[in-house]
Amino acid sequence: MVTRDPGLTRVFRIVEKAAQSQASVLLRGETGTGKELLATALHQLSPRQHGPFHAISCAALPASLLESELFGHVRGAFTGAVRDNPGHFRLANKGSLFLDEVAEMPMEVQAKLLRVLETHTVIPVGGQEPISVDVRIIAATHKALRGEVEAGRFRADLMYRLRVVPIFIPALRERVCDILLLTQRFIRELNQRSARQIAEISSAAAEVLLAHDWPGNIRELRNVIEYAFVIGEGPVLDVSDLPPELSGSPLPSPPAAVTRAASARPFPVRTVESAKEDERNRIAEALQAASGHAGQAATLLGMSRITLWRRMKQLGIAGRRTR
Repeated sequence: MVTRDPGLTRVFRIVEKAAQSQASVLLRGETGTGKELLATALHQLSPRQHGPFHAISCAALPASLLESELFGHVRGAFTGAVRDNPGHFRLANKGSLFLDEVAEMPMEVQAKLLRVLETHTVIPVGGQEPISVDVRIIAATHKALRGEVEAGRFRADLMYRLRVVPIFIPALRERVCDILLLTQRFIRELNQRSARQIAEISSAAAEVLLAHDWPGNIRELRNVIEYAFVIGEGPVLDVSDLPPELSGSPLPSPPAAVTRAASARPFPVRTVESAKEDERNRIAEALQAASGHAGQAATLLGMSRITLWRRMKQLGIAGRRTR
């Protein structure tokens, strides 16, 4: 995930801190904002990073199948259960389990999930003996769980178990500064596997992208750029390459910040190397301003000292460790 937005940068810092704990994390954000990417980051930055990471959508299965997928079942527990199934909790033992769209979980499954969180054991469907599990829960939802509790669709006791560290992910429309940044990234990725090679974005197309509301967030933006690769021709991404819902409807008047961001000349697509060079320069300037103190430079850059040292190592920047 990449960003220039201060709000999402703060989210990244919270993720880094939360990853070091064993507390349950609840990710709240609209569809397409990258909840599973953040869940993966939470796992990879945690002491459980060498353990398994399993994900399951609570909205994709009916209650009976969801219970079996989460807690497992024994052979003969129901029609079609021809062999034992360990379930996601046991498969994620010593690792992390990502419960996507947890607000859609049926009430009967919520009660059994609460018992697992309280006892750290699971009883497979059709089984008798509890089995110990050591799993860190990361849940996600696009709904307000408190509202679901008030409506009687979600257990309050389970909400408090899951919502120890709530993390709110801003929608793409709330971070306009990231739209062209993400567009460049998707273009670079698609250039590597597409016959069409896009070298720049016209100022008119950039203005359309910046003015759109993006109800589908980052997922929608990626789909739009992939559409442009399929439909358009030539090295310039223009308005005519964009889907009808963007190019065929009257555009709202963009805010002043959007107007400034969409320049009158074509918007170049930076190479990976030029982006790395920009980051090297930014880190070097922060280190110089902090007289070489990594901790102070990290504060100036809005990242943790560990992240700064990791980026310095990746970019080949020499430095000395300081408190």
